[in-house]
Amino acid sequence: MTDLPEITDSHCHLDFPDFNDERDEIVARALAAGVTRMVTICTRLRLEPQVRAIAETYAPVFYAAGTHPMSAADEPLATVDDLTALAAHPKFVGIGETGLDYHYTQDSADIQQTSLRTHIAAARQTGLPLIIHARAADADMARILTEEYRNGAYSCVMHCFSSSAELARAALDLGFYLSMSGIAAFPKSAELRDIFAAAPVDRILVETDAPYLAPPPKRGKRNEPAYTAHTARVGAEVFGMDYADFAARTQANFDRLFTKVAGWKADA
Repeated sequence: MTDLPEITDSHCHLDFPDFNDERDEIVARALAAGVTRMVTICTRLRLEPQVRAIAETYAPVFYAAGTHPMSAADEPLATVDDLTALAAHPKFVGIGETGLDYHYTQDSADIQQTSLRTHIAAARQTGLPLIIHARAADADMARILTEEYRNGAYSCVMHCFSSSAELARAALDLGFYLSMSGIAAFPKSAELRDIFAAAPVDRILVETDAPYLAPPPKRGKRNEPAYTAHTARVGAEVFGMDYADFAARTQANFDRLFTKVAGWKADA
């Protein structure tokens, strides 16, 4: 293990082929960097068994599952029963990722919105946090999240947040969390860093979205959970905090949102 401050990669994709040949080493490097927990995300429910197997293989790894909005038109529409049944697994800790993505797939906006509302209902029913992907759909995203919250409270993280200040405020006003990915560490992301700086530090998580979006100094390379530390160090600068203090704050935030993970740690 390591004496480095502990942090959590709240969103990665360890089932992707990019990691097939060295998953053991990927997890070991994460631990050496102080990344003591990882949540690996299933984006197509038919692949849930293999994502679950990864979580069962590695003690620091937990998992969530849902239908990614860019796949919503190509996959069977998930039901609330489908999603809530998965919650029986002790390492299944979140619903999603789900959301809206109109950047490439605006033609499937209607089915994306239907899928999103189904996932929200499952999050509400299970008490597990909703994991949201949002791109080029800010107005619809804010509207649906708010409408659904009025129908019944649920918890949520805006994963890999890189949207507008308006969507950030709408999410924060609902009590939701914003997650910093490598995008926040890119040199040209000053406006995004300002959005994060305006948010309460007790609503911030960190993640990689690995294998995508590696932060400097690894930009352009395959991302992996160990690199969460690079983004977290930028996060500490954004909030004017010592790295150890920022790491501890994000850990507390993660535990508050992902209560099932926190409970697992307490029982381990």
